[in-house]
Parts: sequence; C-alpha cells; structure tokens
Amino acid sequence: MSPVFLFLLAIGLGLAGWLAGRAKARAFSRDKDAPRIVSRPGYHAWYVAIWVAVPLALFAVFWSILSPILVDQWVPATPAGQSLPTFGFQRQSMLAEARAVAYGQAAGVFNPDAAALVEPFREASRFYTLVGFGFALALAVILGLWAFTRVRPAFTARVKVERAVMGVLLLASLVAILTTFGILASLVFETIRFFGMVSPVDFLFGLSWNPDPMSNPAAPQGDRYGAIPLFWGTIFIGAIIAMIVAIPLGMMSAIYLTQYASSRWRKIIKPALEILAGVPTVVYGYFAALTVAPAIRDAAQAVGIQNASSESALAAGLVMGVMIIPFVSSMADDSIAAVPGSMRDGSLAMGATKSETIKKVLIPAALPGIVGGVMLAVSRAIGETMIVVMAASTAANLTANPLEAMTTVTVQIVALLTGEGSFDHPATLSAFALGFVLFMVTLLLNFIALRVVKRFREAYE
Repeated sequence: MSPVFLFLLAIGLGLAGWLAGRAKARAFSRDKDAPRIVSRPGYHAWYVAIWVAVPLALFAVFWSILSPILVDQWVPATPAGQSLPTFGFQRQSMLAEARAVAYGQAAGVFNPDAAALVEPFREASRFYTLVGFGFALALAVILGLWAFTRVRPAFTARVKVERAVMGVLLLASLVAILTTFGILASLVFETIRFFGMVSPVDFLFGLSWNPDPMSNPAAPQGDRYGAIPLFWGTIFIGAIIAMIVAIPLGMMSAIYLTQYASSRWRKIIKPALEILAGVPTVVYGYFAALTVAPAIRDAAQAVGIQNASSESALAAGLVMGVMIIPFVSSMADDSIAAVPGSMRDGSLAMGATKSETIKKVLIPAALPGIVGGVMLAVSRAIGETMIVVMAASTAANLTANPLEAMTTVTVQIVALLTGEGSFDHPATLSAFALGFVLFMVTLLLNFIALRVVKRFREAYE
C-alpha cells in the first residue's frame, strides 16, 4: 500500500474526527442543562483529530517499511519461488526484475525464469495492501471512538492539545541535535576503524599525503597518510587568504552602509552585495580558474617569478574571500545598526568625531555580532570545495608560497569517497578521519565565537 494513500486517509479521517468532536462539544455548549464546558469546542475537535490522524500517520510510516519486507518473504515461499537459486546475484536479480514488473516500474523481464514470479508479487502486494488498509482503518476507528467518548463538558481538552503541540515542537527542536549526534557517531565509528589501521600520530603529524586505494589494505603504509599538508592548505586558503579579503572589505562595507550611505544608496548597494551569497560556488570556481588564476600567474611572471603556477592557493583564496564577504558584511551591518542610538549620540555629544565614535563605541558594542559573522564566514570557507578543486588543484603541498598549487581537507574527502576504493580500505576510511577532524575544528571555532560573544555582551549590557 502506498504511504501517500495512508497519509491521505489519515488526513481524511482526522478531518472527520475533528468535525465529530466539534459537533459534540457544541452540543454541550448549547445545552443549558449541561454543566459549563471547560474547553472551547475547537480544542475538543483537535483532540479527537490528533488521536485519529497522528497514530494513523505513524502506522503509515511503519507499514511502508514493513510491507515490502513481508512481500519479499512471501514470494520465495510460493511454488513459483521454489525454483529460485538459493543464494547469489542471480536470485536477487530475478526478484528485482519481477518486483519491478509487478509494481509497474518495468514493462517486462530480461530473465524468462523471472516471469513466473510477477503474479506472486502482485498477489502478495494485494494481500498486504488489504491487511494494511484493514489495520489502519481499525486503528483509526478504535482510537477515534475512544477520543470521542472522552469529549465531556468537564474534560480539559485544551491542556491535552497544548501538551501534544508542545511535544511536536520539542521533537522538532531535537531534530538538529539528533542529526548532529548521528553525524558525529558515524564519523567516530569509521575514524576508529581507520586508526586501527593507521597510527593517529602518523595521520595527525605526518608531512606526506599520498594514499593509494589500490594498495594492500592488510599492510597500510602509515607514512603515506600524513594530513598536515591538508590541514595547512585548509587554514592557508580558507582561514588566512580568504579572511584577509573578506574581513576588511566586509567590515568597511558594513560601516559605509550603516554610517555614511544615504537611504537611497543603501537600498541599492546592500541587495547588490548580498547577491554574492546566492551565486553558485561552481560559478566562482570557473571565475577563479579562467580569470583570476591566469591573471595572478601572468602578474607574477611579469615581476620575475617564473615558477608561478596557473593553479594557486592565492587565486582560490581571493575568490573565496569575495564569496564570503556577504557573511561578514550582513552580520556586521545588522549588529552595528542594532547598537542603541543613545550610545552614538552620547559619543558625538562628548566631542568625538564620527570616525572615533565608530572605532571606540559602535564596533566594540557590535563586536558579538561581528565575531559571529566572521566565525560563520570562516566555517563557510573551510568547507568550500569547488573553488579549491578548480583553482588550487588537488595536490597536497606543504608550502607557504601562495603562488603554488595546494589542496584542502574537503577536496580530499570528495576525491577519496568518489573513487573506486573499497570502504574497508584505509584510503577510503581516511576520508572519515579527515571529516572528523574538520568537524572538531568547526566545533572549536563555534565554541570560541560563543565565548567571545558572551564576554562582550556582558560588558555592554
């Protein structure tokens, strides 16, 4: 049975329960001899509807997972399924072909032996569709009648409904937390497997990164998994070069827009500046590879630097810095604009110039928001991939020369997980170790940002 049908059934029966509960509650409110109704009819209606629709929707999710398993167990037990191979790829292929034809996803089977399994699949599907529909209908009717019988004048339906809504809101708020824990758990599990093959000391402090997915996984070469060049490339491109571009330009843009620009210019410049945040990163990558990188190489050769590469950390960092200007500018703009006008006016009244007021009053008071914007920009730059791939190469290079090719952690994660290597090979598992380190670095940056924000917020509250 399609989960969509069950969800539509849940909505329809929930609406019926809502109307029935509302009608019964209104009858109590119109009856002058009945006790005074505690909750409004709408709360009674929602109480009945929740007890009908929510369990039915949960059953739809459960049945959508269980019914395909039951169908797959039904078919091999039929007389036609007795001729299936016991194990192996051929058995799975025949079942998949028959299933696709039975569900209308394919016109016919390639293996003639699979044709006999089509009808058992259809029969099983029809049977479990009826079973699922019967269970769903019985569940909705039983719970709906139970909730309907509880509708009385003294029943506190409002409290019950508000608790249900609070539970839904709590569940929604936990989604992000549970997702984070799920990501962390998957990274930790695979990272432990990797460190069981390669020493953490070799990984965290090694100076050579050259994993071989075709090597023998039983005898990994730890000296090929030194991640220092990747960590340095990530910091050098994303946290140094890009920030040297983004922080000054973003801050100056925010100061101009909040303190010097007229309202007419602000309405034009601010949306135009924020358009940068909506440009796809692959477009920035093309711009960096086809325009910025060649221009940097030609400029370097013009001043006598002959070994300048057409793929350089400087090109990727400059374009990345331009890309994240809106993150710094928007947060700084909003933070400076939120500073109370009395602080600015008091500074000017004491004889300070406009520039002194900006430096000594507005920026310190807005520092929590500015730091938050900078940390957001750093996290965005560290996680960037396309610009680095297209402008800075995929070669791990430990150097401080911005004119040479360099790569980052995220680029290597993509390269390792999209190759042909097995997930039991240390070369593939190293991508999870890199992701875990990147996750911890981002978490540390967020922790530092929160501490800074808390400190200065306390100072200016």
